[in-house]
Amino acid sequence: MADIQFDPSTHPHRRLNPLTGEHVLVSPHRTKRPWLGQTEPPQQSNLPQYDPQCYLCPGNTRAGGQQNEKYEHTMVFENDYAAVLPPPGPAAPPAPHPLLTTEPVQGGCDTTAQGH
Repeated sequence: MADIQFDPSTHPHRRLNPLTGEHVLVSPHRTKRPWLGQTEPPQQSNLPQYDPQCYLCPGNTRAGGQQNEKYEHTMVFENDYAAVLPPPGPAAPPAPHPLLTTEPVQGGCDTTAQGH
């Protein structure tokens, strides 16, 4: 078991809904992504085939610092700001109350980008 201290404000976890018996995924670490909810009006002009500032365009550097391949078709890569984090994760904490059951989760998330 990992020696990482579980913190529900930073570690991905799932919470049990005692009314339905279903779990809900909670990913608080995703608030550290660079996007803060900004919205922009739809663009009226045609988009360029290549944008040197686009994190997903072929050959560009992604938000997490990795270099994209110069792909022409579909590319699948690890999400820079995934909803869950890879192992090892924190150990499961004891539930402070039966209605506040949480369970750490680990895994991976991929992103798919389509070339031209």
